[in-house]
Amino acid sequence: MIAAALQPISASPQCLCFPKSRSRRKPLVTVRNSLVIDTPADEQASAETPPESVSRRLILLRHARSSWEDRSLKDHDRPLSKLGRADAVKLGQKLEQLGWIPQLVLSSDAQRTRETLKIIQEQVRAFLEAEVHFISSFYSVAAMDGQTAEHLQWTICKYSRNEILTVMCMGHNRGWEEAASMFSGASIELKTCNAALLEATGNSWEEAFSLAGFGGWKLHAIIKPESDLLGAMGINFPSAAIFRTNSMSFLTIEQLWSP
Repeated sequence: MIAAALQPISASPQCLCFPKSRSRRKPLVTVRNSLVIDTPADEQASAETPPESVSRRLILLRHARSSWEDRSLKDHDRPLSKLGRADAVKLGQKLEQLGWIPQLVLSSDAQRTRETLKIIQEQVRAFLEAEVHFISSFYSVAAMDGQTAEHLQWTICKYSRNEILTVMCMGHNRGWEEAASMFSGASIELKTCNAALLEATGNSWEEAFSLAGFGGWKLHAIIKPESDLLGAMGINFPSAAIFRTNSMSFLTIEQLWSP
């Protein structure tokens, strides 16, 4: 009776070994293929390759010329003049031609900056796709010596995201030309409806400002709509001469084209 009871037990290891061996070997091959060949190779490559630094473009635009006809208006509420509206159209066209279309617009809430932006948006439809924020502090900070550049940096980092590569800040002098000069390390003059085109690199806007610091931003160009006025009058100058137009000459051009 004992021998009969032991008989099935002696055969049972042979029946149990094969399925047990197969159940272990098959997952082992699958795990090896998925972990060793596929996933770890990709993870290792991404870990060893640092993210590529990308270009960050900054447009510093001073509002177009405003009107002084209604002396009862506060400075904050003054609209654009006829010449200012025409200049805003030309500036929008130039930015479009150069491919400098912002994804984010940070603007003073003054009437003349709002109107400048509205005209550019009407002229260049791509500007309508930009995210827009009106920053009340842009109006006041522009009048403070040495404060604008740092305030712009802080505001850009606050409102931008890493996927935003081009930002346009719209405001007033003296702060805007002071900030453009500090960022680029060059002496920049921004008359009404002038824009400084600056560029730095970084995986984020914070990194771009950190790496470039003050003086490290590349100045691509200064866009000036009065060059189109000179051309319309049949006066052809080299671009360098246009950028160096002195105050008296600029005033004379404005007088000729004033409403």
